[in-house]
Formats: sequence, structure tokens, C-alpha cells
Amino acid sequence: MRAVLGIRRWRHNPLCRPTDRHEAWVALVALLSMVLAAPALGLLCGALTDDALQRAVHTQRRPTAAVVVREPLGSSRFAQDPESAVAEGTARTSVVARWTAPDGTVRAGRVVTASRTTTPGARIRIWTDDAGRAAQRPMDASTARTHAVLAGIGVTLLAAGLMETARRLVVRHMMQRRYIRLDMAWAETGPDWGRTGTGS
Repeated sequence: MRAVLGIRRWRHNPLCRPTDRHEAWVALVALLSMVLAAPALGLLCGALTDDALQRAVHTQRRPTAAVVVREPLGSSRFAQDPESAVAEGTARTSVVARWTAPDGTVRAGRVVTASRTTTPGARIRIWTDDAGRAAQRPMDASTARTHAVLAGIGVTLLAAGLMETARRLVVRHMMQRRYIRLDMAWAETGPDWGRTGTGS
């Protein structure tokens, strides 16, 4: 930041080296990138993620009516899907059920339900994918939006970190070149140091 503020001050300073001005411009470009480009990338990533998650919420899972066949052997009345249980605020139970897939075939298998009535013959609601296979309950719209916001924030921080890393690498390269030029200049003038005007 000090280098950025020094651009105007150094412009007419006779002690300012060209590399100082170059470092200041690199710092300014990096700062503008972190302030403008990184948030723009984060916003774009968040919007794309939200769009993809919202599409997944509405199209990839569908509620389906199923009939309980029996409870699976060794089943537990505790939640089998903790994330869904927290989202719905209910305990979920695993049962063996039968349902009809979108293509008309009858499917059966172990599913998880939040229904309180899980006796054989009870009708429950389950979630299936496009092929009619039992699937986990999809996240709701607000959860999808939260994931998208977190993704956008993560991309913003990652982009800012990459830009700062790139700035440091460029400045380091410039300093190495500066030291090489100083060594070359010293190699040319060093042997005559202090001899000028001595007549030796």
C-alpha cells in the first residue's frame, strides 16, 4: 500500500529508481485486482453455483409415493440422514418400501422417511431420481443459496490470495534483477573505487 501511495510522490524524486516505480505500479494493479476482479469472480462463481444447485433442487429429485413393505433387519429408529433430519426438524426412519418409477416399473428397496407411520402397508413419501431410484432428500432452496454464497466467498478469497502471491513473485523477480544489475555495476567500478584523482 505504501508503494501505491508513493507513485505520485516518487514521480519527480531524483532518488527514485525506475524499479521503484515499476514495483509501485505492480502493487497498484494487484490492489485494484483484489478490490475489483476478485469480488467479481466470487460473484460470478456464486451465481453459477446457485443456478446449478437450484436446478438440481427442482429437477434431479422428485417426491414419490411409496408403500412400506417392512422394516429392514437390524433397523434403527434413529435418524439415518442427519442433514435432512436437521433441515426438517424430525427423526428419520429406514424402511423397506415399494414404489413405481416414472417409466412404470415397480421398484423396491431400503429408503429413509420422516413419516411417523412406518407399519407395513402405510403410504409414505420418498425421493427418487430421474431413473426412479431411491435418493436422498434434496437440499432446500435456502440451503442451496447458502452453499452458493459460501462458494462465492471462497473463490473471492482464493482469487485475492493468488493475486497477492503473483504480486510477491513479480516483485521478488524485479528485486533479483536489481541485485544482479548492482553486482554487475559494482564489478565494473569496484576495482577503481577510491583511486580516482589519487594519481596512482
